[in-house]
Amino acid sequence: MKISLFLEIPVPRPWDERSELDAFQEHLDLCELADKLGFHAVWVTEHHFLEEYCHASAPEIFLAAVSQRTRHLRLGHGIAHMPPNINHPARVAERIATLDLISNGRVEFGTGESSSVAELDGFRVDPGKKREMWEEAIRVAISCMADTPFPGFKGEFVDMPPRNVVPKPLQKPHPPVWIACTKRATIAHAARNGIGALSFSHLGPEAFRPIVEEYYSILESDECVPVARAVNANTLSIAGGMVCASDGDTAEKILGNKARFFSYGIGHYYLGTQHKPGVTDLWAAYEQGMADDTVPGSAERERNLVGGPERLREYLRRYEETGVDEVILLAPPIHHDDLMASFELFGTDVLPEFHDRDAGRVEQKMRRLAPAIEAAMDRRPPVIEVDPEYQFGGIASSWDNQTPISEIVESISNNVPDEKYLKGASAAIWTDKA
Repeated sequence: MKISLFLEIPVPRPWDERSELDAFQEHLDLCELADKLGFHAVWVTEHHFLEEYCHASAPEIFLAAVSQRTRHLRLGHGIAHMPPNINHPARVAERIATLDLISNGRVEFGTGESSSVAELDGFRVDPGKKREMWEEAIRVAISCMADTPFPGFKGEFVDMPPRNVVPKPLQKPHPPVWIACTKRATIAHAARNGIGALSFSHLGPEAFRPIVEEYYSILESDECVPVARAVNANTLSIAGGMVCASDGDTAEKILGNKARFFSYGIGHYYLGTQHKPGVTDLWAAYEQGMADDTVPGSAERERNLVGGPERLREYLRRYEETGVDEVILLAPPIHHDDLMASFELFGTDVLPEFHDRDAGRVEQKMRRLAPAIEAAMDRRPPVIEVDPEYQFGGIASSWDNQTPISEIVESISNNVPDEKYLKGASAAIWTDKA
């Protein structure tokens, strides 16, 4: 079983001019440490407008920085929002491919739909159509990465002509594809589409076992018709926030009152609490909720990964027994030095045994799945070919008022005094548009 790091990059109030700067720099330090310790991946979420709870609104930039400070750590989008109003799929493909190249092929392409009013309404996305948006966008993004050229697509939400989208990713045909799963039905959806299941619901190992079994049962059946150009047969579960110390009392002291901040933030932004942007003080409300004992979530469940190395080792062995392929540990909003020391101890005393067992287990799994994966790929629809007569060129003009090309060229001539520059810049126009 692989063990990875999950980052939300929270910035609880009170804020000063260094709050966000320190948060980002400290999380970069943590990723560098995780790479040295042998963690499998870092997964970084993408959220918008969820102040205090998550300031990771541009994960592709953060992961690009991580790529230059690490050598082995996989770089996971957990997830890229696929509704085109938020991220056009061609732009997603370009960013994923660029990150894959500068990281020497370490990207995990996690995808999702989003669900909060803050984000969906913020970008004017219809929540009733977000699954259909994902369906169109994921196909376009994959084709943009895998096809030379992209043959074009016209759907309800994405309308794009043929273009050769560059650069292309190092991993062929594209990085492994995943989908975020907060419901069991979405995990089944992942299996039917032949992609990895990113489960962000903190269920615990016993509850997750039947989910893993169902995922692989569907993936090995005729129901599996891959949406991507390669099957990514993997399940992942969040195991909770982690604080590892010499003993349980020390770990609890380090954690203090921060154990349930993330579950409170989820409740605040996703369960109907009214929020005033730039005004609502989430941390103050959380502290009041702690005092009133009204903070949602199970305190016991959220402390399963808080304690000494042996406690954490035993808990993660229970996850390993379920057959899950990867678990992610959430970095809680504790003091940076304590967080670094916690991961250092975990990486030294707990991580190695799971790392050592993983390679053999993966090899055995892939031997078992090979016939099913081959059969699934045979069920995939054929790749669409580009129209061999399609071509484009020239300067774009308004859809409402088609300006003659001669007027466009004259306008350029009147505004560019350097004749040599004019000839160089306008060569393509004069080739077939004069």
